[in-house]
Amino acid sequence: MTVETPSLPASRRVAPARNFESLAWLFMRYSAILLIPLVWVHVAIQDVLVGVHAIDLDYVALRWATLSWRVYDIALLAFTFAHGMNGFRNVLNDYVRGARTRRALDWLLLLGWLVISAIGAVAIIGGVRTP
Repeated sequence: MTVETPSLPASRRVAPARNFESLAWLFMRYSAILLIPLVWVHVAIQDVLVGVHAIDLDYVALRWATLSWRVYDIALLAFTFAHGMNGFRNVLNDYVRGARTRRALDWLLLLGWLVISAIGAVAIIGGVRTP
């Protein structure tokens, strides 16, 4: 006597829905991967190689004399702050129940991130003027 096993449906991979929450979840993972080298290189250079006591206005002016350091610092500012704001948004979503309030807070956090990142980028692009 043979026992027949029921045929199993072919497995298929289902793509998750691409909504704001899934994109924010992906951003947190990708930005964390990007932030690890950005932050550790920054720490290694500023704190270990140069030393915090040697950082002054002349050092910053010398560092920002090259475009690559300005781009690096803007990326560090923007990704770090965006990662933090997205984490703050997740914490707020745990406590805020209304959909309209959540949406308003999401827009407010996005606007705050854009304004503060733009101010920081303008400051970095503008550079420093040594007396």
